Amino acid sequence: MILGIDTSLGTAVAVVEPDGVVRSQVASADPRGHAEVIGTLIETALAEASITPDALTHVAAGMGPGPFTGLRVGIAAARAFALGRGIPLVPVTSHDAAAIELLLHDALTGGYEDSHDDEPFAIATDARRREFAYTVYRGLDDDGLPVRIAEPALVLRDDLDGVLAAGGILRRDADHVSAAMLALVAARAVAAGREIGPADALYLRSPDVTLPGAPKKVGA
Repeated sequence: MILGIDTSLGTAVAVVEPDGVVRSQVASADPRGHAEVIGTLIETALAEASITPDALTHVAAGMGPGPFTGLRVGIAAARAFALGRGIPLVPVTSHDAAAIELLLHDALTGGYEDSHDDEPFAIATDARRREFAYTVYRGLDDDGLPVRIAEPALVLRDDLDGVLAAGGILRRDADHVSAAMLALVAARAVAAGREIGPADALYLRSPDVTLPGAPKKVGA
């Protein structure tokens, strides 16, 4: 049983069984209120899944890309929960969750990837400040995991289409990251014995707040 937590866009929490069955998923679309809702969402997800924390075996943490302030809330919550329960933390690139959601949807509905599964596509998310974060993929591998062929990058909003077109890459925008899909990616990685996520957060940019400099000397 895997608890998935992601705060790269909004705040999302889910409980998923190892075979991918979703027991619960709850979310808040607010891009700024992560710290205020994360505890309540975890509590709600566990309650809706009808389980207690000791039923969980892993915690999947969305590692971004995402803004510094929001992303670190989810990662800290995931690490604290895993440490408190003494269970493994599974880091997952947040765009992997968006990619597998689109690929599974396409497979079920006969969408784009059903007939073009060898062509690259980019998951693009709004990074605010007139920028987009994007990661390039090509289908699923033998373990059922998205094949990442280019790591997350940041580009000006007005330049994104040109950058992707130059590489023959289809743009697929994502306005959310599903914690259930994040947990599914983690479950498949654990089953395959693979580590697929980064150990450190994929911050889009440095935090705006900086440490103060040395205090000024006061003359006599």
